[in-house]
Amino acid sequence: MPMMEEPNTVETNAVEEWTSHDLRNIRPGDTVPVSVVVPCFRCAHTIDHAVASVAAQMVLPAEVLLVDDGSNDGTLERLSEVARNYPPGWVKVIAMPRNSGPSAARNRGWEQASQPWVAFLDADDSWHPQKLKLQMEVLADDPQIALIAHEMNVQTRATPAPPLRYPLQVRVLPNRLLMFRSPLPTASIVLRRDLPFRFDETRWRAEDFMLWAQILLSGYRCARLNQVLASWHKPPFGASGLSGDLAAMYEAAVDVRKTLHQQGLLSWWQWQLADAMSLVRYARRRVITYARQHEGWPMVRRSA
Repeated sequence: MPMMEEPNTVETNAVEEWTSHDLRNIRPGDTVPVSVVVPCFRCAHTIDHAVASVAAQMVLPAEVLLVDDGSNDGTLERLSEVARNYPPGWVKVIAMPRNSGPSAARNRGWEQASQPWVAFLDADDSWHPQKLKLQMEVLADDPQIALIAHEMNVQTRATPAPPLRYPLQVRVLPNRLLMFRSPLPTASIVLRRDLPFRFDETRWRAEDFMLWAQILLSGYRCARLNQVLASWHKPPFGASGLSGDLAAMYEAAVDVRKTLHQQGLLSWWQWQLADAMSLVRYARRRVITYARQHEGWPMVRRSA
């Protein structure tokens, strides 16, 4: 499918119009005003499962945007096949002319999203069936939220989605970096389309950390649900792919914090403390990765 020529536009009051609706009363199968952006690079063997998890939502997003990041291995053709398995126009395929990295792919989907809310899913991850329903209910109750996340776990694709844990709770995050664990994994995010930020396309690592930190530290209202509503199907660090290079990921995160300081979003003391805590976390990850490599990695549940 050819790349769209012009990005869609959304009126600035679109979010307010939608969040004024009582989304708590939506029924299974209803459509909610969300565009799902999935960057795809050589993902022909995992994309079916990822899109199927979106199609299995209790409330459906208005569209799914599959962005092929110059795979050149048959992925683009596979994406078009996947799109034909769903109602016409629900899955849209966007082809990038060359491999430009996950930031560029997500930005391209974000630009062409038609809905006031944008959600992100990686091609090798999946969603819990109640993810969008629960997140849209929170947004209906608190229209000031600009970004909402939730917990994720690690499990095999064949494992059923974990049960919800009651009571359901929403935590509004403080506008500062949380030192020990990121509360904002990418496949958990739903955010306002009109936020004045985008992924930094010069970064191929920690690009998501950079964006979420910019939004949070700029004073936007961000929240997190206490539920596991998405899953990684490989360990989030110490595995193959970009995140597998722990040293490079650590250095990328160090550079992100330096940039945030230069942008005036982190004070000198906050910057230094965050770097110190990051070093502790990096050392811990090295130990865990060593254990996995020498003992084998069982697919057990891990929340983040």
